[in-house]
This record gives sequence, structure tokens and C-alpha cells, in this order.
Amino acid sequence: MFRRILIANRGEIAQRVIRTCREMGIETVAVYSEADADALYLRQADETICIGPGPSSKSYLHIPSIISAAEIADVDAIHPGYGFLSENEHFAEVCSSCNITFIGPHPKAIAAVGNKARAREIAMLAKAPVVPGSDGAVEDEPTALAVAQRLGYPVMIKAASGGGGRGMRIARNDVSLVSGFHAARAEADAAFGDDTVYLEKFIENPRHVEIQLLGDMHGNMVHLGERDCSIQRRHQKLIEESPSPLLTPERRQQMGEAAIRIAKAADYYNAGTAEFLLDRHGNFYFIEVNSRIQVEHSVTELVTGIDLIRQQILIAAGEKLAFRQEDIRFSGHAIECRINAEDPDRDFQPSPGLISVFVPPGGPGVRVDSHGYSGYRIPPNYDSMIGKLMAHRSTREAAVRTMLRALDEFVIQGPKTTIPLLKKVLGHPDFLASNHDTGFVERYFGARPSITTGVSASGANPVGDKP
Repeated sequence: MFRRILIANRGEIAQRVIRTCREMGIETVAVYSEADADALYLRQADETICIGPGPSSKSYLHIPSIISAAEIADVDAIHPGYGFLSENEHFAEVCSSCNITFIGPHPKAIAAVGNKARAREIAMLAKAPVVPGSDGAVEDEPTALAVAQRLGYPVMIKAASGGGGRGMRIARNDVSLVSGFHAARAEADAAFGDDTVYLEKFIENPRHVEIQLLGDMHGNMVHLGERDCSIQRRHQKLIEESPSPLLTPERRQQMGEAAIRIAKAADYYNAGTAEFLLDRHGNFYFIEVNSRIQVEHSVTELVTGIDLIRQQILIAAGEKLAFRQEDIRFSGHAIECRINAEDPDRDFQPSPGLISVFVPPGGPGVRVDSHGYSGYRIPPNYDSMIGKLMAHRSTREAAVRTMLRALDEFVIQGPKTTIPLLKKVLGHPDFLASNHDTGFVERYFGARPSITTGVSASGANPVGDKP
């Protein structure tokens, strides 16, 4: 087992990894930028190292600084968290070349599933349903027009790399396809350094459901059920729940088996998430694999009782999974709300600055994962998520009631937050009846419509530089 682990991340996820490492008897090294010098997670780590100024390109995304810190601290492994370098195959390769274990999948697997066009090809080889689309990348305008006319409008132009809605455009005719094709390529090149795009048939107002996977290096793979992430705004998830109110046991089994086939076809191990869209008829379609721990992994932990961070560490250390698919049991219903420092009344404008008062809720069925505290100054450099509030109860109805109570108790003074909007969503009749989709927030609460009516490719980078 590892003696020391460096967490190449910040905020809530750094704190989360530290807690599990402490329970496992593993020392932790936390890195931080100058903008995070007063971060809460630094007080909980065994050692801290400053890796650069506030911009993530000069700190959390700067591989030489991360590796130098790891070598100075004499660590055995690096946990990348989510966002930043967590899905960077080059970073994983550098770790390996420096004899430092990367707590995640093999670099080749990261590369295979990290390119959405390639992941789509892998899914088809694994006989998993995919959204009808182009056969690989679309290189030029005439090809794009031919593919769109074959699929039938509307279609989605999607960047092969990255996520968070960047490099995505919807086209409803030839004119918008031509303009969208060039705009998507330019945006993808600027955001990811890769202008490769492909086309898919656009699915109107889908549900977004993802399958949590765990696999070891010995060929064992299980799924831990699903999370419904349909409450979004501009490709950023706001509320996640498990299980999905839509899925029957039969559909859950079908989606879980499809996710496992895709992962095995990519020679994948460690934690990962296969993401799907469900149309209004209940058909499901694969869209991508996230080769990292997800922000919303916590709801899966609540309904399964499995510590996913612990499993990531054990798998990276070469251990076999201690359970089989038939051993997985689901208990109750869990809901997670992302608490962001944003103003929903001003198109979710970020609201960094001083938190003068921070009083988290508690009581039965409540869990709070947050790096916020009274006196903490939210830096403007990174994503606006302050933390995650979770409720776990025996039924969905009870979980919603507990979540509403917890949101009422949550006191954050200083920045604007998403708490008022979250309460409106949870109390809406369509949400309570599970009659919602990815366009729900924009339709009922006036958020600026996303170009895909909420179809999310990945839920966006939750800890990267602000847009």
C-alpha cells in the first residue's frame, strides 16, 4: 500500500481524498496556488507545497510544478481528483516515467475514451447503442453537409476533445450547419488545442443518466448503478440523484452491462463513468466516458456504502476488487445539490469574494462536502462550486424533504449562491413527479438557453479556470 499520496487538485475534492487517506493510514501532500493559500484542505494535509500563482495554467495545470512537488515530498502516488489534469494522458505518462503511481486508468485508456469520436467507435465495437452520427471525425464542410443531410436535421456538431459544452453547436438547416461547423472547430481549437469535430443526431429534451464503473487491473469490472444528472444549466450539473426515477431494474441492467462492455473494450480500469442520454421513449444512447472520479460520486457512495476514493487507491495499488456484481446492494435514495457561488438571477454570474458567515446544515440523512468556512475568500480564478449538499433517505420523497430542510438551514452570507434556485427546483411539481429533462432549468427558471437545450457532454470542468 502507498505510504504518501500527493493530491494534484484543490478545494472540496482535495479535502475528500485527504479524509479517506487518513482513514487508510496514508500520509497526504496537498499542493496549492497562491490564490488558495488560506484553503481549508491545507490544514488537514500532512504536508503542503505551493506550486505557483493563481492562474491554473501556472499551478494546477503546470505538470513540471506538480511533479517537482511530488519528488520533493517523496510520494508514492498522485491522486488527480476531477478536472485539471485528471483526464490528461500525458500527465499520467509523466507520473509513470517518474515511478509515481497515477491513481486512475492507464494513459492509453485515458486517450482512447478522452476523444469522444474514438470513444463512440469503441462503444459501437462493444455493441452499445450510440446516437446516430458520423463515422468518426468530420474533416471538411462538404462532408459535414452530407452527413447532416443523411441524419436529418437537427444535428449536433461536437468537439472530439474536452467537454463542458465548448465546441458544440446545434444546426437545424444547411446554413446553420456551415456556420456552426466552423464556429465549433474554432472554439474547440482555442479551448482544447484540437479542432476535431464530429456530428450526431440531436435528441430533443433528453434525460442524462450515467453509470458508475469500477474495474481492477486483473480484468474484474462492476457497475454501481446510475445517477440521474438531468437538472443542468449550460452543461453544468446542478442536482444529481441515485437511483434514477426513470429506470426499471431491467433497463438498469441493460445500461450497466453496456457500460461494462465499453470499458472492457477500452482496456479500462479504476473508477470511470459512462454517460448516456435517454429519449422520451426510454431508449438510451452512449455519449462518452469520463476517466476520473466525478463530482457527484458521493450519491453513489450513499446508496451503495462503497467509498469510491478508497477503491481508487486500492485498485491503483494493484489489489483486486473485493466484491462482484451480485454483491452490490442499493439502499434508499440519495440527492446531491451543488452549492455554487453564483447569482441565478443574473444568468449565473460568478460571485467570488468573502464568505462572512458559513453555517452548514446537519441532522439525520445529511452530508456536506465543502471547503467553505466563515472568513474564507472565494478566489475568482476557479470554478464557483463551494461544496456539495447531500440527502440520503429510504425514498425519493423523503430525500427531497430532507434536502429542502437542509437547504433552509444552510447559511452562507457574502456571495450570492444557487441555494434559492435549488429550493425552487426541488419544490417544482415536474421535478417531484420526475417529469423533467435537461432543458428544465432554462424552461422554467429563465436561465440563458444552452445551444443544446441542456444536452451535456460531461458536466464541465468543475475546478478549472473560470470561463
